[in-house]
Amino acid sequence: MKLALGPIHYYWSRVTTLQFYEAMSTTSVDIVYLGETVCSRRHELRAADWIDIADMLSQAGKEVVLSTQILLESGKDIATMKAVVNNGRYLVEANDMGAVHCMKGEPFVAGPWLNVYNEPTLQVLAGQGAKRWVIPLEMSADALARMQAERAHGMQTEVFAYGRMPLAFSARCFTARNRNLPRENCQYVCIEHPDGLALSTREGEPFLVLNGVSVQSARVYNLIDSIDTLKRLGVDVLRISPQSQGTGEIVECFRSVIDADATGAQALERMGRLMPESRCDGYWYGMPGLARQAETWIEQ
Repeated sequence: MKLALGPIHYYWSRVTTLQFYEAMSTTSVDIVYLGETVCSRRHELRAADWIDIADMLSQAGKEVVLSTQILLESGKDIATMKAVVNNGRYLVEANDMGAVHCMKGEPFVAGPWLNVYNEPTLQVLAGQGAKRWVIPLEMSADALARMQAERAHGMQTEVFAYGRMPLAFSARCFTARNRNLPRENCQYVCIEHPDGLALSTREGEPFLVLNGVSVQSARVYNLIDSIDTLKRLGVDVLRISPQSQGTGEIVECFRSVIDADATGAQALERMGRLMPESRCDGYWYGMPGLARQAETWIEQ
């Protein structure tokens, strides 16, 4: 089983981003996804910078995948997507069907935002060149088991196993709205929130996280104590979503469990100080996403 580092969903400075990937080059992560997937207005890194990072990681022995933007809103966004698709050097993660179409049969990774929930859809994507698919965040273990039984020969499966879950994307920038700023003059305020802007309920409970045009879960999705189940289901890759602090330690926690050097419970205890918020795993067990399997979920 391999470990993948998903694309950075937050807006970090150029220096911070370069230092982050330099550090990740020495970890035991196998696959690294690169690129701006959330908002085209984020401009700290240009296309040439992402290629330079890709080259550095490739030289360090990592498999590099370039990710396309999730929500395309303009001709410029489409042009950027096509540039990623036609990079000619690195595998591409297609995050919308426009990118799939532009692949023209070349091998690609079907990103989680394609929302593949049934075997016929996965077969169609396989016919168009998909070599690996990332399951939707909401998919349960039972639903994945049914998909695995029917997946196309040679198709790899990747599961989002750690991180705050991106739940929705919009044309409106929620972080700018929080400052009463229009998106067109957002002043790039999301760079001030390296792990997103947390929202709480009136009762003070963590609820959501604003990340530009994206809304994320406040709790951290974490399947580290389900790795034995993931192995039994034939999952090939586990994805870890980057956070501003402790990502390298998170990677090593997952590696220790995959290699049977630690139990899931031991790793989860170690990770308690590394997670920016409490843990959830409800979707994996067919429950509401913010639930935890250890808790008894009572439907209101």
